[in-house]
Amino acid sequence: MASGKLTAKKVEAAKAGRHGDGAGLWLVVSPAGSKRWAYRFTLAGKVSEIGLGSFPVVSLAEARDKAAEARRLHKGGVSPVEAKRAAKIEAHGVPTFGEISDDLIASKASEWRNEKHKAQWVMTLREYCAPIRSKPVDEIETADVLEILTPLWQRAPETASRLRGRIEAALDAAKAKGYRSGENPAAWRGHLSHLLPKRQKLTRGHHAAMPYAEVPSFIARLREREALAAMALEFCILTATRTGETLGARWSEIDLTGKVWEIPAHRMKAAKAHRVPLCVRALEILETLAKGRTGDFVFPGKSSGKALSNMSMEMVLRRMKIEGVTVHGFRSAFRDWAGNETHFPREVCEAALAHVVGGVEGAYRRGDALDKRRKLLDAWSQYCA
Repeated sequence: MASGKLTAKKVEAAKAGRHGDGAGLWLVVSPAGSKRWAYRFTLAGKVSEIGLGSFPVVSLAEARDKAAEARRLHKGGVSPVEAKRAAKIEAHGVPTFGEISDDLIASKASEWRNEKHKAQWVMTLREYCAPIRSKPVDEIETADVLEILTPLWQRAPETASRLRGRIEAALDAAKAKGYRSGENPAAWRGHLSHLLPKRQKLTRGHHAAMPYAEVPSFIARLREREALAAMALEFCILTATRTGETLGARWSEIDLTGKVWEIPAHRMKAAKAHRVPLCVRALEILETLAKGRTGDFVFPGKSSGKALSNMSMEMVLRRMKIEGVTVHGFRSAFRDWAGNETHFPREVCEAALAHVVGGVEGAYRRGDALDKRRKLLDAWSQYCA
């Protein structure tokens, strides 16, 4: 029976921290001021805690009643946490991994800086996790996780590492909602670290690139595909731009007469407007798309008013069975070609990539070398063709 150390006034005035009412009942106040009730207990030598609701939705008297019921269970050798989980499952059933992961994505969407991050979560938790999406989340075991991760672990280590973390997050969310208990089968430290080989350290700052000598044959294959994403990828390669810059392109940025695409500062990594000279082939792509224009975006998505998904061009590579290559890596291929096969000055090549030149050179350079960059990108287009 609770000793009643708290009063209604004390609860109302409680500051950040934990305030005990006695016999395991606690009022927990966050730094922001929100208040919740918790019952803390020890069972089989393990200290656990179960939430009893937030204040003022749950009053002090109601919290004491809930704590008394939880105390009755744990004194009888039953975990109140497990009892709550069982009752929830009996009432609503166990959701699938797919349902839990989709809910997690929806709840975390506001944390992410851009649509690309969300698209990566969606793609990995839907495509790679297809074998377990229909499985009840409380039945997911280590073997299920290994079945998904093992094929990727050495071949695509960065993807595999991120995928493991996302599976772990989804299973943690299921546990927090009362649908799972025990250890997380996707946890790395002390678990999968004993079952999967240690990955080589990832090299940061470099994206897997196709050797520039292979780009012309790849472009030839790419032009055989009529999909909008394939046209977007070719346009991205020919303009040496980034994925987000290409897919976010709007018709208002395009000057077909002047053969220039001006990307506003707010869409550039360096927060500086960037003019892109358009080669003949890039203009052909734009003129083709202009005939069927449906909105503001040059490469519109299926949803009205939105651009193509950030994963659309990566998916083209996968469908063409191009492995070990990223869309961003074509910028590296362009730079290698420009440095090895042409005599264009370094600063022109860097300007074509919208790289900021630092030091004294950057301080004194005011123009963007548009005419010189036009010749460079024309030469790149001819090479690709």
